[in-house]
Amino acid sequence: MKLLYGTSNPAKLSSMRRRLTPLGIELIGLKDLNSELPTVTEDGATPLENARKKATAYFSAFRIPVFSCDSGLYIENLPDELQPGVHVRTVNGKHLTDEEMIAHYSALAQKYGDLKATYRNAICFVKDENHTYEAMDSSMESEPFIITSVPHKSVNKGFPLDSLSIDIKTGKYYNDLDSSRLDTVAVEDGFLEFFRKVLC
Repeated sequence: MKLLYGTSNPAKLSSMRRRLTPLGIELIGLKDLNSELPTVTEDGATPLENARKKATAYFSAFRIPVFSCDSGLYIENLPDELQPGVHVRTVNGKHLTDEEMIAHYSALAQKYGDLKATYRNAICFVKDENHTYEAMDSSMESEPFIITSVPHKSVNKGFPLDSLSIDIKTGKYYNDLDSSRLDTVAVEDGFLEFFRKVLC
């Protein structure tokens, strides 16, 4: 089965292809379409609302099975006004580059100490006009991890916070984890089980 993953981020596309390999899904991204993309305003209050907005817009535009994902970053013991939530890449209305994201979250960890965080993920899959499937539950959450103030020497393009993220179980930066461990902490099983249920 061929599915459109509603993302232009090549790192996210590659990661999801790896996760869904056991299901034999042929995954394409928005850049593979060579078409004008609809503008989607991601102003939802939750990751699921944003995933739904993207998936329905891309299905309306291209009329092929499509899914979109969205994430929110939630940090323990951080003041509410500083919680990223769905605005992981936007601070005070400014869309941050990879380098600006690293600087922003590094400064938060420097001010408040190492930060314990979790990604809450959501997915919306529009199969056809009559079938839409969604999920945003505990199986879609990442494992808790630490955001530290000292960046790793390398940056994973498209996933800049991996340079500040430390796996609690191994004590390693995400950038130093092998792909199987990284997929595990990043909800491989949640997405895999979602598609196993809806495609069976």
